[in-house]
Amino acid sequence: MIRLIVSDMDGTLLDGEGKIPEEFWDLVPELRKKNILFAVASGRQYYTLLEQFAPIRDDIIFIAENGTYVVWRGEELFANPLPLSDARDILRHVADLPGTQAVLCGKKSAYIQKGGILFEEEVRKYYFRLRAVEDLCAVEDEICKIALCNFDGSEKNIYPAVRHWADRYKIVVSGKVWLDVEKLDASKGTGVAMIQKKLGIGPDESMVFGDFLNDLEMMPLCKYSFAMENAHPDLKKAAAFLAPGNTEKGVITVIRQYI
Repeated sequence: MIRLIVSDMDGTLLDGEGKIPEEFWDLVPELRKKNILFAVASGRQYYTLLEQFAPIRDDIIFIAENGTYVVWRGEELFANPLPLSDARDILRHVADLPGTQAVLCGKKSAYIQKGGILFEEEVRKYYFRLRAVEDLCAVEDEICKIALCNFDGSEKNIYPAVRHWADRYKIVVSGKVWLDVEKLDASKGTGVAMIQKKLGIGPDESMVFGDFLNDLEMMPLCKYSFAMENAHPDLKKAAAFLAPGNTEKGVITVIRQYI
């Protein structure tokens, strides 16, 4: 019996236009009637997810900021922030990286450096609460992660410059233009494991969907682990099953097959 379903957002639940499929709004109430919890696991900010899922916000667990901030019905269930001194050290080291810009992802808000209009437009897709500041290193907040963006590709243009940090921080290529730096023990998988432990839900009762490398740690925690047809090759290797692509509403299709 499935008691918990977890889904990534971009490239997974969202369609080709980055929208939540219409069928989803009827699906979640149906799941709740069957005592099945739905959790959305995303690199996105909690406040962004809250806005996107406003009509059913009390029926969803939010695993935000790659698992570093988990909230259910307005209550913080789990947080795993970076020490502020570490966040500032990371910002200083990437400041001169060509074509790369940073988002400081805090609990209260996300923060970017003033002046980058095109970058700000991109960031606002993912961060509902966003402040442009003069100095990122002067920000006072609990920092969930630092998201780095390079429009020419994160895996090629950011990762080689920061991979030597792998013994100190978690380095995750989270999208074609995004790379996340967070605490070494941070991941969406940590968030899922915490929910399972808190609510007494086992791997055999859990289903998960993902498409990219920041979804990897969730796969072994759920017996019913699905990589999308459009997923990164390494995620397909880690998942037990393959789901139709996000443009084919693969998450909804599979859930209806099983539930």
